[in-house]
Amino acid sequence: MDSYEWNKIAGWVLTAAATVLGLSILTGAMFQAHKPETPAFIVEGVEEEGGSAGGGAVAEKPIAAYLASADIARGEAQFKKCASCHTIEKGGATGIGPNLYGIVGAKHAHIGSFGYSEAMKATAEKSWDWDALSHWVANPKKYIPGNKMSFAGIGKPEDRANLIAFLNSKSDNPLPLPAVPAEAPAADAGATPDAAPADAPPTEGGATAAEAAPAADTPVKA
Repeated sequence: MDSYEWNKIAGWVLTAAATVLGLSILTGAMFQAHKPETPAFIVEGVEEEGGSAGGGAVAEKPIAAYLASADIARGEAQFKKCASCHTIEKGGATGIGPNLYGIVGAKHAHIGSFGYSEAMKATAEKSWDWDALSHWVANPKKYIPGNKMSFAGIGKPEDRANLIAFLNSKSDNPLPLPAVPAEAPAADAGATPDAAPADAPPTEGGATAAEAAPAADTPVKA
C-alpha cells in the first residue's frame, strides 16, 4: 500500500473523530442533564444532604426540646426504617439487630444473647438515655465508631424525637419525658448599662456627671 492510500485512511479516521466530537458537543448542549427537584425513589433511612438545616446554619436544639412536641404515631412510622433489622414488641425475636423493647434507659449491649460488636461492648456501662439515642440514631458510625450497624441515620431532630418517643412507649415502664431546656435570652450587644450617657446633662456647677464623680482611687476630703 503506497503513501497515498495511507493518507486517505488517516484522513478518514480524522474526519470520523471530528464528526463524533462535534456530535457529542452538539447533543450535550441540546440535552442538558438536570437533577430532579424531587427524587423518584426514596431509600428508607437515608436523609437528604445537609440534613434538616438545608442551606442555612441553624443550630440544632437539645433533643429534649423536640421531645416536648413529639408524636408517637409519627414515630411508629419512622420505626419502619428500623423494622428490617429490629423487632419492637415485648419478647420479640432477635434479628440482624437486637429486640428494642424497653431500650430507653437500658444499658448498651444489655441483651446477653445478642452478638454485639466489640465497639458496642466497650460502651456496655453507658445507658441509652435521650441524648445517647438521639446521637446514635442521627449517625451510628460517628457515635460509636466500629459498630456493626449499617444505617445512614436520621438527620431531622423532629423525626428522631418522634422515633424516640415511640421507642419509649414500648416499655413496661416508659420514662417521663425530660424537661424542656430553658433558652438563653439574646444578649444586647450595644447595651452598656454601667456607662454614663455621652449627652448626660451637666450637674450643678457646669460639670457633667462623669466629670463630677471622684476617681475610684482618689480620697474624698471630709
